Amino acid sequence: MATLSAATRLVVKIGSALLVDKRTGAFRGEWLRAMAADIARVRARGTDVILVSSGSIALGRGLLNLPAVTLPLEQSQAAAAVGQIRLAREWEEALAPHGVTTAQVLVTLEDSADRRRYLNQRATMETLLGFGVVPIVNENDTIATDEIRYGDNDRLAAQVAVTVGADQLILLSDVDGFYSANPAQDPGAHRYDVIEEITPEIEAMAGDAGSGLSKGGMKTKLLAAKTATAAGCAMAITEGSVLHPLSALEAGANATWFTSRLDPHAARKRWIAAMKPCGEVTVDAGAARALAQGRSLLPVGVTGAVGDFGRGDPVAIRDPRGATLGQGLTRYTAEEARQILGHHSSEIEAVLGYPGRAVLIHRDDMAL
Repeated sequence: MATLSAATRLVVKIGSALLVDKRTGAFRGEWLRAMAADIARVRARGTDVILVSSGSIALGRGLLNLPAVTLPLEQSQAAAAVGQIRLAREWEEALAPHGVTTAQVLVTLEDSADRRRYLNQRATMETLLGFGVVPIVNENDTIATDEIRYGDNDRLAAQVAVTVGADQLILLSDVDGFYSANPAQDPGAHRYDVIEEITPEIEAMAGDAGSGLSKGGMKTKLLAAKTATAAGCAMAITEGSVLHPLSALEAGANATWFTSRLDPHAARKRWIAAMKPCGEVTVDAGAARALAQGRSLLPVGVTGAVGDFGRGDPVAIRDPRGATLGQGLTRYTAEEARQILGHHSSEIEAVLGYPGRAVLIHRDDMAL
């Protein structure tokens, strides 16, 4: 079974009800400070941490004195705009005493559906993590409409976990795991410690009940588990309202773990390898050797580019004899690739007239 102490890259989803008291509308500052201490402790052992934090609309609702009813779209967006600034500031102030720098990352469903935006998001998150930053991710409710919404942060958290190649996802919730039935209605309901496969029987057990401030019920959590585990990321559901919830989970608090037999990097490589190439690039012998050593493909090592591919499209990679080495997701269009091939990365801006990525295909976006 997965354990939090083994995580190398961790995504933690935090529901609105954990940050905002649904009875009073007050912000739960003591809980946030305890959570910040947990995050700092996990990071101190070398684990990357990404937070998917709800709460912007709930906070904005209170600050604007809006009623606790379903709000019209424009009022929800206004509440989100007010609440996002407060939410980001609260996280920044809670983590700063631990020497942790934070960043706000706002996304919509379109950012994952569009391959170019997806790659931009992935590159930004990887860079932030490389700098030791804790990204605070939330749905951009100020602009999102029903057509471009995730609709719940459980699914958003799972997509973030897939995007960054996380090996564990923790959903801090108002329940302590997945039950065979709603425990509030069925005294005989039992909690699962481990679920290795999400079967139709498991899906039938999920209810729709959510907390007063959040939209996510157990069905959305199962959808999140399906997305995460398919990408090699184990997922846990655990009760999050206690102080130091991550410490509690490590100490054996009730939880349900959804396991995955895949490695997140292997799952991503398999996904890339299964794509149909939109074009191809040919590399020289030196680049072919570098790729075999696990390095990224630089423009200087490319001798040709064929096809009409866009940024983020899969392209085949061929050696000087025409043999296929593998394929990867290109960070340049075909036209750009043909302009910069053979050039050093430091020359890209002079060639294109604008700054570009240092690599043509990053090693994380390549399957050989």
